[in-house]
Amino acid sequence: MASLRVRKAPRISAEIRVPGDKSISHRAVMLASLSNGTCVLRGFLPGEDCLATVNALRALGVDIEQPEPTTLIVRGARRKLAPAGKPIDCGNSGTTMRLLAGLLAGQEFTTTLVGDPSLSRRPMRRVIEPLTLMGGRLLAHGEKDAPPLEIVGQPLRGTEYRLPIASAQIKSCVLLAGLFAEGRTTVIESAPSRDHTERLLDYFLVPLQREMVDVDGKRESRLTIEGGAMPESRDFNIPGDISGAAFWLAAAAAQPGAHLLVKDVGLNDTRTGILSVLLRMGARVREVVESIDQIERIGSIEIAGGELRGTVIEGGEIPNVIDELPIIAVLGALAEGETIIRDAAELRVKETDRLAALAANLRAMGGEVEEQPDGLVIQGGRPLKGATLPSFGDHRIAMAFAIAGLFASGETVIEDTDCIATSYPGFEETLQRVLELSVEGEAPTPVISTAPPT
Repeated sequence: MASLRVRKAPRISAEIRVPGDKSISHRAVMLASLSNGTCVLRGFLPGEDCLATVNALRALGVDIEQPEPTTLIVRGARRKLAPAGKPIDCGNSGTTMRLLAGLLAGQEFTTTLVGDPSLSRRPMRRVIEPLTLMGGRLLAHGEKDAPPLEIVGQPLRGTEYRLPIASAQIKSCVLLAGLFAEGRTTVIESAPSRDHTERLLDYFLVPLQREMVDVDGKRESRLTIEGGAMPESRDFNIPGDISGAAFWLAAAAAQPGAHLLVKDVGLNDTRTGILSVLLRMGARVREVVESIDQIERIGSIEIAGGELRGTVIEGGEIPNVIDELPIIAVLGALAEGETIIRDAAELRVKETDRLAALAANLRAMGGEVEEQPDGLVIQGGRPLKGATLPSFGDHRIAMAFAIAGLFASGETVIEDTDCIATSYPGFEETLQRVLELSVEGEAPTPVISTAPPT
């Protein structure tokens, strides 16, 4: 079982790139697999979660080559998937299981999706409900609607479904099922969630109708897809993952005099909430959009560190920073004043109960934190001390506390860090490179803040 040892960092001054976007990698290979020809995907994230999606699609009859770790050649199956013959292992990937449920609900065969112990505790009711409304038949054989998930392929009918929570996974599941349903399928969103699926449907030339409407004084979006559409085969370049970049951005932001440049990263508006949080906390951030390459905004993020102050993260901002909340909680402990995270009960049903894990590990390092049903209240400014910490088998917990260790006295040991490979292969090497590039000496070139005037 691997562990990661971290000591206090020198002043960070580095330029880095991060691996391909995890959310986009999952979705791009799924749509390419349904297409009418060969697609080359470059910049693919070769983490265990995304490879679980690749192997699942191979088991369903899709021809996928991987000539290089970050390149896939996908020969589209023209919407015709084949029975797997045995249960499909989704590993630790909730995205794989929930999106595949949408693809498989309308097939002519039965498939069982299984996962590791962590995934086998995660709720699947959120996708079972809308797919059942469409005529699907799904059976969760674990406790409390958890996997194994048996999907008995049925003819589907289009429906109108209002998302009960802001969830890109549920939205994507229903839209993908809509490709195999008779008639029109409409997903109604009252709060925005990441929109990679919609963008990729556009890119692969699948007709998707968007409409914004006012309901009781609130704006909501309606996404409508017609059943029977065939994705057109096209090559695609996957940008760097801003959720992976967030760990390094946070490390630089919390260190006065630090300077970091992250290049070739995705700057999708539904994913850049971390930058808004950093600006509110007092970091100097410059975001430069260098291209809109095949529908996704790509560019650089430059950040200069300083003395951070606490902030409040709540409400409609939560879906935009859901993956970054572990590192934001660590920032709260490093900042002066109080940081409050609310409306984040979703963190309790991730790879682990992230709220409980964050509270336990912050306290072990000397932080002051109050755990609440839907969030945390963190009193910042207490010196952190090194500790031996569990990862709880959760990649984002492991990486967040590796960053916390850069600010703690003594040595911090993160146990069971094999889980990091699910989303960020090469994290440890990048950590070492950042430290090697970091120096004691002159202040780095300052960046221009895009924070609004106070």
